[in-house]
Amino acid sequence: MKIAIIGYGKMGHMIEEVALERGHQVVCIVDANPNWKIQEFEDLKIYSPEEGFETEAFRSADVAIEFTTPATAEENIRKAWKQGVPVISGSTGWKPEELKIKNYKLKIEGNKVVIRNEEGKVMLAWSSNYSVGVNIFFELNKFLAQEMKNLTPTLSQGEGGYTPSITEIHHIHKLDKPSGTAKTLAEQIEDKLKIKNYELKIESIREGEVPGTHEVKWDSEEDTIVITHIAKGRRGFALGAVLAAEGLTR
Repeated sequence: MKIAIIGYGKMGHMIEEVALERGHQVVCIVDANPNWKIQEFEDLKIYSPEEGFETEAFRSADVAIEFTTPATAEENIRKAWKQGVPVISGSTGWKPEELKIKNYKLKIEGNKVVIRNEEGKVMLAWSSNYSVGVNIFFELNKFLAQEMKNLTPTLSQGEGGYTPSITEIHHIHKLDKPSGTAKTLAEQIEDKLKIKNYELKIESIREGEVPGTHEVKWDSEEDTIVITHIAKGRRGFALGAVLAAEGLTR
């Protein structure tokens, strides 16, 4: 599979590493800072967004994997589409469901947004978190929320039962707050509880170089239940994105 990488920060570097390990070819790299050094390929250039999308190298890609910023994600995706290249995107802090293009069909599947063209080909697969472990965590979160709904129907009235809250911790470079993963966890809980005007508390902490920690707490007068996912690095997110790209191009 030929991959173009959009965004060559720490995630982009990790995506490159994982893609190569899995036998894929990186054919183009686009980044707002084209002065990064590439150690793997002496003949591979990093292009600025202004020129990279227009290159034959980018057009040759089977798929582009995009991890950039909330401010640039939509424009990057549209530029890739213009070249006929589908995109796997993990940029959070924006609303991919608001992307509009004639004859393209959008579908929201849990924490994922999928957009297909008029022929039914997937042109965008977006997720708030591509980590395999986090997606298992999402399933645990939905199960626990449903059990709480069955046990504590008067949650919002403060008449006993368990009260949920979410804490997420990330590195100081993360721009969006709360994280896309925390928003997904909150939406899953709110969807299961279906309590009118209920607002779930999310605490966002930015410190050091923490890859990502998410904690869902259900607290009562009698006890507390906590489920936690701790990322040990960016590799899990990169692997999930590459696996998604493999699935898209099969």
